[in-house]
Amino acid sequence: MTDRIYLSPPHTGPLEEQYLTRALRSGWVAPTGPDLDAFEREMTERLNTGHALAVSSGTAALHLALIAAGVRPGDAVVVPTFTFAATANATVYVGAAPVFVDCDPATGNIDPSLLAAVIDDLRSDGRRVAAVIAVDINGSCAEYADLLPICRSAGVPLVEDAAQALGSTYRGRPAGTFGLLGTFSFNGNKVLTTSSGGMVVSDDGALVDRCRHLSTQAREPVVHYEHRDVGYNYRLSNLLAALGRAQLRRLDRMIERRRALRESYAKLFAAVPGTRVLGEQDAESNCWLTSLVVDEEAAGWTATALGVHLAAQNIETRPLWKPLHRQPAYASCRAVVTGAADGLFASGITLPSGSALSEAQADRLFAAVESFLEAR
Repeated sequence: MTDRIYLSPPHTGPLEEQYLTRALRSGWVAPTGPDLDAFEREMTERLNTGHALAVSSGTAALHLALIAAGVRPGDAVVVPTFTFAATANATVYVGAAPVFVDCDPATGNIDPSLLAAVIDDLRSDGRRVAAVIAVDINGSCAEYADLLPICRSAGVPLVEDAAQALGSTYRGRPAGTFGLLGTFSFNGNKVLTTSSGGMVVSDDGALVDRCRHLSTQAREPVVHYEHRDVGYNYRLSNLLAALGRAQLRRLDRMIERRRALRESYAKLFAAVPGTRVLGEQDAESNCWLTSLVVDEEAAGWTATALGVHLAAQNIETRPLWKPLHRQPAYASCRAVVTGAADGLFASGITLPSGSALSEAQADRLFAAVESFLEAR
């Protein structure tokens, strides 16, 4: 059988080996060290933001960010329904209730036209709206020009879940820097990976210091073990930070490869009726993943059929996000929906998008897609 083509595998090489070996030989293998400090500093320089904290996962970053933003048990947090479960999970970790809001069908990002009414309705019901989370889907930033004025007018902090968007920009400004706090994921399938890991960023140093304190079990700066708060074991290790530093040096080239793949998909499907690449027009996206939306009536075939065809040739695909208001764990939560997220889930497919895809693999991938289209 031919080698499997994965959706978005890690992309590592000699530079990562060099950085990891150097860190290992230095003896700094615990969750502190010079590479960890340097990784945080280099990320602040890349993002043009004041402060950064590297942690063990994107979920940990979201959890800490919500605490720092002042979210308390019993609060309501507005969460996009069209995203990965971690966004809602972190809300539940702090004892708050996620309130799901539908997406813009053109981008998959939270629909700003719904937000003000959701906040007003929740307040009319006596709920404290503690935060709004915006997620940058597939690397395309949410419409912050619309979202931020609504949040400011309502006095509600915005937390940016930029887990998918490192290297993307919105009107020239880096993803992750639009909210009171921003968060990133460095999971193995992201544009930059530290194996597992994440980051909290903000221009507010006091908020990041609060997250830093909580991420190290909330240990007080005294000789003995003293804890005034319940903390978490969330710090990223120095070894993984070394991996991240190497990845950061290669980030722009890896994004270029993902963008080239998206352009190839866009050209391939441009003449195919009933198909569109989600977020295709966003020139500022890092193109983390490329997703295709298929109108069965116009195309004459379904996204599922394409996925079955590619799976038979050992090529991985995945449906778009199943809306969180449809997930059994969150079925009882309040949701304001238009059907947009349901439509994307029913008609979408995510295609191999990783920067590690070789030219030979890309040729096999696109030949497989073309054979599917020719047969129809």
